[in-house]
Amino acid sequence: MTLHPYWHPLDEAFTQLADPTVAEGAAAYMKYISVFYGIKAPERRLALGHFLKENSTPDINKLEEISLSAWTHPQREMQYAAMEVLFKVRKKTAAGHIHLLEQLIVTKSWWDTIDYIAPHLVSSHFERYPEQRDTVVTRWMESGNIWLQRSCLLFQLKAKKHTDSQLLFSLIEQLSDHKEFFIRKAIGWVLREYAKTNPGAVIEFVETHDLSGLSRREALKHLEK
Repeated sequence: MTLHPYWHPLDEAFTQLADPTVAEGAAAYMKYISVFYGIKAPERRLALGHFLKENSTPDINKLEEISLSAWTHPQREMQYAAMEVLFKVRKKTAAGHIHLLEQLIVTKSWWDTIDYIAPHLVSSHFERYPEQRDTVVTRWMESGNIWLQRSCLLFQLKAKKHTDSQLLFSLIEQLSDHKEFFIRKAIGWVLREYAKTNPGAVIEFVETHDLSGLSRREALKHLEK
C-alpha cells in the first residue's frame, strides 16, 4: 500500500525536518525495528498541528484506509502521527473500528505503538462501546499474541478510580507466569499506576500472588519509598 494522498503534505514537512543524526539515535534506541525521519517529539507534534490546521482530520469513512497507509510507511514518525490523529477523532469512530485498532496493534508491533494505542485508543473505544470489551479482551488474551495481551493489561493504565480491578487482577493472574519481558513489565507498570489510586489493593494482590521479580519490583516501586 502506498502512502495515502492525505499524508503527502505531512510527509513533505517531516522530510524537511529530518535529521540523520537524530534518526540514527532513534533507530538504535528502538532496536532498529524501524527507520526514522529523525524528528524530536516537540517538533513532530508542532508539524502535525500545522498539518491538521491545513488539512483537518480525515473523513471518518476513510479513516481505516488512511491509517493503514501510514502504517506501511517506512519512517516510524508517520505511525506516531497516525496514532495522534486517531486520538483526535476517537469520539467519532464506529464500533467496527476495533478491528482497525487490532490490526495496528499486531502490525509493526513494538512497545512504542502499543503503549499509545492501548491506554489512549483502546480505552476510549471500550468507554464508547462497553459491550465489546469482554469479548475483545477474551479474544486478545487467547490469541497468544504478546502485543494484544499487553494491550489488555494497559488499556486501563489511566483509568484511576474507574479501573475494573476485578478484570485487571484476573488478566494479571492469567499472565503472571509469562516469560516475555514486555508482559512482565506491563504487569508491574499497570499495578504501579493503579497503586496511585488504590495502594492497599495492589499491596494485597502482590503479597498474595506469585509474580515475577520484575513485575513485583515495578508494582511496588513507589510504595516502597
